[in-house]
Amino acid sequence: KYFIITLDAEGDNIWEKRNETEVNNSKYLPRFQELCEKYKFKPTYLTNYEMAKSKHFIELGKSILANNTGEVGMHLHAWDNPPIYNLTAKDWEYHPYLIEYPHDVIVNKVELITNLLEDTFQEKMLSHRAGRWAFNGEYAQILSDFGYKIDCSVTPGISWEKNKGDPAREGGSNYRDFPSEAYFIDINDISQVGVSSLLEVPMTIYPLKNIHPKRSKLISITNKILNKQKIIKNILNKDLPAALRRIFPEYVWLRPNINNLKMMKNIVNQSVIDDRNYIEFMIHTSELMPGASNRFKTVDSIEKLYNDLENLFHMISKHFIGITLKEYYIKNNFNSST
Repeated sequence: KYFIITLDAEGDNIWEKRNETEVNNSKYLPRFQELCEKYKFKPTYLTNYEMAKSKHFIELGKSILANNTGEVGMHLHAWDNPPIYNLTAKDWEYHPYLIEYPHDVIVNKVELITNLLEDTFQEKMLSHRAGRWAFNGEYAQILSDFGYKIDCSVTPGISWEKNKGDPAREGGSNYRDFPSEAYFIDINDISQVGVSSLLEVPMTIYPLKNIHPKRSKLISITNKILNKQKIIKNILNKDLPAALRRIFPEYVWLRPNINNLKMMKNIVNQSVIDDRNYIEFMIHTSELMPGASNRFKTVDSIEKLYNDLENLFHMISKHFIGITLKEYYIKNNFNSST
């Protein structure tokens, strides 16, 4: 059984949608890398354009590759990855999905970031995660054409359709009915097992009801009350359900926030019970720096994060072996028929 750590290696405060992006969080990554190595875990840094230009990240990445203590892969933010193409009047504000751009623009953007990463690290890029989790068959085929072997953009059970990119388009990808374990994708329908050369390694996400039945029952009861009480519904429907979804989400991820250590440990325990072949953890590199994300704003919150990670990683090390995405592909002897 394998533990896959993925980091979206990107700039500071991406959520604030600034016109210019800094990468100060690159200076905070050695601490995380040291924690991973303590437990013999090997993180995969899925790297976007601005991080690929950071001297601090380049130094760390080259060291990781030289010591075989991790992997560098690709992560693409369409709005600021050259060549720049203005899809909307304010791409820097709307953060359009790559899959919303014209085909030739997508190809050119993938080509540029792939060449940049491979020239910088002298290593073939094999692993990928889409910016804002937006993925489709066209994108999958382009990745395959550039020699990528692994994608980890799928978030099983989650739909991003309400999250707009280009405000004139239909929103993000819908992964409601996608598999929750690794599979070779069908390019014509990426929710189905196929014979392409691209292995999908979905995020580890569980329905809350599978992890915490009592909380799930509380949500159900509260929603029934709201549905029956028209006055309450008219006053609070927009705010209270949203607040409840934040406290009691329909799905839970192996991904840290400020107060979910117990939930993450429940996910690990359930994965062991379910005899899952792997579990996949994710975090943004900016979440490892105080004030560089909307979750971990203070030094104290970062210290709590590391205390939680220490606790979580110690538990995981009893059941799972650390592995990169590339190694997961190789170790399991995954071979497509094409």
